[in-house]
Amino acid sequence: MAMTFFTATDTPLYSMSWMPMSTGQYAGTCIFLIAFAAIFRALLAVRVNLFEVLAVVKHRRRAELMDPYAKPTSSNTRPWRANEAVMLGCMDVVLAGIGYLLMIAVMTMNVGYFMSILAGVFLGSVVFGRFMSHSAAH
Repeated sequence: MAMTFFTATDTPLYSMSWMPMSTGQYAGTCIFLIAFAAIFRALLAVRVNLFEVLAVVKHRRRAELMDPYAKPTSSNTRPWRANEAVMLGCMDVVLAGIGYLLMIAVMTMNVGYFMSILAGVFLGSVVFGRFMSHSAAH
């Protein structure tokens, strides 16, 4: 295993069957990593605001109008609900899985893969960062 960064364009990603054989395939792999990292940031923004997202979906199903300036009437502590706990658990598993796959891509020590993931994190933060402004998760 390489312990220094290198610039080869034929580095396998996740398995030996995903090995770019041309610069076009390598560019496609880098574009995939950019999109994958941006999706990770989008899912992180959804996870941080999951209860607000669920409330919006619930109100749209009922065709109710939401008051954008309405203040919550209850305290910040939500009662425990099994369906919400399962949804949070599933989101956390998906986020952990994507995070580990991105980490494995970085651990190949390929400069292009590393820079692609950084570009995806940047892109995802630019697009979805405003949804995580009240969170310490970023």
